Amino acid sequence: MKKCIVILSLLLLTAAMCHGQSGRTVTGTPMFYEVDEQGDTTFIDTLDPIWVFPKGRTMKGNDWRKYYKMVYNFNKVYPYALVGRKMMAQVDSTIAADVTKKSQRSAYIHDVQRELLKTFEKDIRSMTISQGLVLVKLVDRETGLNPYEIIKTYVSGFAANFWQLVAKLFSQDLKTRYDPKGADSQLEELVKIWDSGQWNSFYYSIFMEYPKKTVIEHTTLNSSVNRKGSK
Repeated sequence: MKKCIVILSLLLLTAAMCHGQSGRTVTGTPMFYEVDEQGDTTFIDTLDPIWVFPKGRTMKGNDWRKYYKMVYNFNKVYPYALVGRKMMAQVDSTIAADVTKKSQRSAYIHDVQRELLKTFEKDIRSMTISQGLVLVKLVDRETGLNPYEIIKTYVSGFAANFWQLVAKLFSQDLKTRYDPKGADSQLEELVKIWDSGQWNSFYYSIFMEYPKKTVIEHTTLNSSVNRKGSK
């Protein structure tokens, strides 16, 4: 409760300082001060940059908690979606340039899958279910393919249908598309804040600490097409 009051106080203070402006970052370091009976001024502390939410934002307490959880999860998994987009582009360009046989393509995709499993299995297993769901949505956004289309394109239609059936058993749908103007509008808002370079101050305004960076050591693939026996 105390933390919520502090956050609300800082937001109200900054909103008052930026009256008439919305959805912007305060980049200065305004100082708190008090004036005693003799008129002497004592400076108390400085204020870190914080984000001012746009006017008209109305959510209930439980909705805010869900939103904060989404922000936290987004911060952790979005870098993986960006790397996924980069690696998928690498796979597509490699197939277009070097693959001349169906057997080569299958072998290359198999090698890529093994490399991805070795590189990211530990990271993915450490994610929560909600983080995994956010990652799936963001991968769709960055690659233009939902999970079903990715499996069908790079593995097989049979595999895609099998995993779609499994997903249905858990009330999920691999064919669901990322909807930036509907169900995923809040995620889209977070992406835009990230792209604007204002993510740190936005995150700080919610959690009163700067975000932990997700460090991904391997951002490119080492797998290559085996050209042995190709003409």
